[in-house]
Amino acid sequence: MIRKLTLALLGIAPMLALCSKSNVEQGKEDKPAVMGQAYDTTGLFFKSYNKLVMAGYQGWFAAEGDGSNRGWYHYQGHGGFYPGNTNVDFWPDITEYTKRYKSPFKFADGTNAYLYSPFDDESVDLHFKWMKDYGIDGVHMQRFLGEVKATNPSGKRHFNTVLGHALKAATKYRRAISVMYDLSGSSSSDMHYLVEDWRELQQLYGLNNNKKQPAYLYHNGKPLVTIWGVGFNDGRKYSIADVSKLVDSIKGKENKYAVMLGVPYYWRTLGSDTEKSSALHELIKKCDIVMPWAVGRFNSQQYNARNVYDDIQWCKTNKVDYVPLVFPGFSWGNMHKDPTIYHQIPRLKGDFLWQQIFGAKDAGAQSLYVAMFDEIDEGTAIFKTALEKNTPLNGDAGLKFVGIENELTSDYYLWLTGQGANWFHGASGYSRAKPVRN
Repeated sequence: MIRKLTLALLGIAPMLALCSKSNVEQGKEDKPAVMGQAYDTTGLFFKSYNKLVMAGYQGWFAAEGDGSNRGWYHYQGHGGFYPGNTNVDFWPDITEYTKRYKSPFKFADGTNAYLYSPFDDESVDLHFKWMKDYGIDGVHMQRFLGEVKATNPSGKRHFNTVLGHALKAATKYRRAISVMYDLSGSSSSDMHYLVEDWRELQQLYGLNNNKKQPAYLYHNGKPLVTIWGVGFNDGRKYSIADVSKLVDSIKGKENKYAVMLGVPYYWRTLGSDTEKSSALHELIKKCDIVMPWAVGRFNSQQYNARNVYDDIQWCKTNKVDYVPLVFPGFSWGNMHKDPTIYHQIPRLKGDFLWQQIFGAKDAGAQSLYVAMFDEIDEGTAIFKTALEKNTPLNGDAGLKFVGIENELTSDYYLWLTGQGANWFHGASGYSRAKPVRN
């Protein structure tokens, strides 16, 4: 799953002056559902996305011997998993995992390097414990449509298992959780699989049952589901019209669910990553929340918080809630076997992430989507990963694992994201300056 512009597009947007502080409100909690669909929300932990800081959760990794029968899925490169052939740039800090799997990689001293699998209940539980420990509100569980189609039983089994673990852990640690469908790689003829899968999840897990799933996230009085990947101009084999029909099918005549729509970063102006069609705006108006994809669109010199401010004004006018995306950095050298694109968008020891958090808050945003909790493939993960000096070897040809900056700790980006969450929850004492950890 690649959600970025081509590298050549980095740097096309000049840095504009940061907008002045605004008290723009994004929307009120528990806006009444349209057309009468009502749910018992008694006992729900989270009745609105408002003031929440949530991350995306891939959960797509597998390890040899974990019972998923998927080998080293998503850790491996094309043709296998061995030094010099892996898709991940970061290596998880596996210190706290109770189940670990010996990988084909070794450290410089010859000792074996181990990995975790989210197919294990204990590993997902640990991740949700970290969310609670650092004050992150929860996660949107990714479901890639190509993985959960009826024609892919192995993928459906994996993602259902991980989702089951996550729902249990979300209730245990009182973290928000919702389902996010990614349409990448799909075609028009695949859209019905999403509707079928969403219905199956209601039967399997009772996501819209406040007693069975008190941690499931609601918005505007209804359970929230995200549909990601519409309006991009990258040659997708489905259309805006296809997704519009999909939204209608999910909501139904009773407007049963709240929908967050994942769109290109320049959706409002129909800019460089977006189809030149106003039909995208009409689709967004049918949904409850719009979330633009920012990964790969800018680095610290090109970031423009005015874009967030202007997005919010559009959303206020059109009565749609808005959740901006922030990310810690980006790296995909191992995926492409190209050392020149390690740290393609540098993290700058958290300065880049905090720049975006401040920009969103200053522009009037009420909530955040953090990309991503566990995305080590492309270097956007905020969970605990090894420092660069503590990573295994990765063969020859100048390949390596980039790791967290050696001056930091493996949990630094969890901590910094948690500081952002504190601010969005209403805590004082935060500003443009990145918080200092004691």
